[in-house]
Order: sequence, then structure tokens, then C-alpha cells
Amino acid sequence: MVTTPKKSSAATTSKPAPKKTAATKTVASPKPAVKRVSAARTKLKASTAPTPVLSTEQRNHYVSVAAFYIAERRGFTLGNPVDDWLAAEAEVDRLIASGHFAV
Repeated sequence: MVTTPKKSSAATTSKPAPKKTAATKTVASPKPAVKRVSAARTKLKASTAPTPVLSTEQRNHYVSVAAFYIAERRGFTLGNPVDDWLAAEAEVDRLIASGHFAV
């Protein structure tokens, strides 16, 4: 029968490792604050881009998609499809006039 020597209690308890000190890092100065201008004080200029010409079919497609999303926001309840269509037409016409549609 082979026996292994017992470890002393001093060997089983380890001393805490010395604390490592982190190298000092130089911190760059923070960027200067950006001045934000509210939209209420900013005047928007009319677009100088040429107004794109959409076909009637394209415009009606954009209006139908916009009307769908208007009805969806309302939860498809208690609404008039004609009112949704008219609101969608106004929104699409506003977007066309501002040059948001590339043709």
C-alpha cells in the first residue's frame, strides 16, 4: 500500500496575489458640445430641385400604400376609407412637392 504525504495546512492556504497596478492612461479632453438648433427657429427653404413627374399609376400606388398605413395606425377600426385616402393623397402630394420621390 502506497501512501502519499499529506500537505501541510500552510501549503493549502495561499497568500493573496499582489495587486496589479494599472498603467496610467492619458484621457483626451472631451469634444466640445455641438450647438443644436431647434426646428422651430429654423426656416426651411423651398427645394430648388426640379419637381419629379410621377405617372398617375405611380401616384395612386403611393397613395394606396399610405392609406393602408394610416388605417393600420388607427387599428383598422372606426374609420372611413375615404378619409384615409384623402389624408394619404395630401401626404403624398406634400412629399412629391418637397422632392422626396426620385423619378
